[in-house]
Amino acid sequence: MKPTLVLVGRPNVGKSTLFNRLTKTRDALVADFPGLTRDRRYGLGRAAEREFLVVDTAGFDPVAKEGIVHEMAKQAEQAIAEADALLFMVDARSGLTPHDEQIAVRLRRAGRPTFLVVNKAEGMNRAMVSAEFHQLGLGDPLCISSAHGDNVTSLMELILESFPEDPEDDEASSSGPRVAIVGRPNVGKSTLVNTLIGEERVIAFDMPGTTRDAIEVPFERNGQHYTLIDTAGLRKRGKVFEAVEKFSVIKTLQAVEQANVVVLVLDASQEISDQDAHIGGFVVEAGRALVVAVNKWDSVDDYRRQRIKEDIERKLPFLSFARFLYVSALKGQGIVPMLKAVDGAYAAAMTKLATPKLTRLLLDAVLKQQPPRHGGFRPKMRYAHQGGMNPPVIVVHGSALDNVSASYTRYLERTFLEAFKLQGTPLRIQFRSSHNPYANRD
Repeated sequence: MKPTLVLVGRPNVGKSTLFNRLTKTRDALVADFPGLTRDRRYGLGRAAEREFLVVDTAGFDPVAKEGIVHEMAKQAEQAIAEADALLFMVDARSGLTPHDEQIAVRLRRAGRPTFLVVNKAEGMNRAMVSAEFHQLGLGDPLCISSAHGDNVTSLMELILESFPEDPEDDEASSSGPRVAIVGRPNVGKSTLVNTLIGEERVIAFDMPGTTRDAIEVPFERNGQHYTLIDTAGLRKRGKVFEAVEKFSVIKTLQAVEQANVVVLVLDASQEISDQDAHIGGFVVEAGRALVVAVNKWDSVDDYRRQRIKEDIERKLPFLSFARFLYVSALKGQGIVPMLKAVDGAYAAAMTKLATPKLTRLLLDAVLKQQPPRHGGFRPKMRYAHQGGMNPPVIVVHGSALDNVSASYTRYLERTFLEAFKLQGTPLRIQFRSSHNPYANRD
């Protein structure tokens, strides 16, 4: 097993910066903004020819009793409980603080190997900087700079030498669909993730904008592996002012692009808004398989339920290829059918379509309804084959196909979707026109 290293410390000491350096990614949001990280994030790091798991945590306040700070502390406590080693990070430029002393008291009780890491020590006398941190009673402080990489390699070599090498370290990573949970703020995305995995893995709090980052959570049910991605809520562009929220939006859109299946969460207690339609439109443009979960279904009466269904038919007709499920993330209602819908959408997105059957369906569709003329020519379609997956791409070959109308393209899409029973995924059609090689010869 790979050792699990957990980064712990008060806000803004550089935990996320070190996480990005160890994992050689930009997965964790970094800004000069205390409390930016809220959920714990896992990543795979490599140093000294060894692989390890590194966990980024929120700014830790062990004495917090309520509010979002308490929820952040609970996430950090869970990370500490599953750690093989703790990296307690402090700020060289701020010096020792009472907050650091409170965290040190908690970490001494944890019973885990703890390494005291003095960050932001670039350009400073290390002996002078580390002197005051000895009183924390956690051994010799190790001075680094996570932003510049100073002494980070030496730190990891020191930490990893205490863990024996395991020949099973190169075990294959679990496969399965990547499922992004998206929607407006406070519709219940994090609650849905926690219900699916059966623990408080991400912070679910009654405050819009609680989730700021795209948090990946490996998850297994009935032998099937998934990677759930909890994302930040997407608001209207005109209401996004903070730079941090803009980065959160970018992370959410990247999560959609990298997912296999997207679960769009709607709030049954609110009207279906234009923003819901915009989010659904982005998913369709990205070509991702889609499941729509109408959450908080248990909290509305029959009249409200009928209104919601009418709103969906009126405002989201372009999502008709997706399955709509009515769930309660808080009470766990409708979760099993939703997972089945995710499996079905993933299978549809990754299906392989036989060329002979595609060609027969194409010719039957043309026989039933010919493409409209463009100028003096009518497009001629000869054969079709599959050109890609996730989403399925069908390439149609023929002549004069450059001007096939959008309505006829949609007709072909519906034909193929219905014939292959591809529910839950959009379908793309590409046209390839053949050209007469003798056209320009005299």
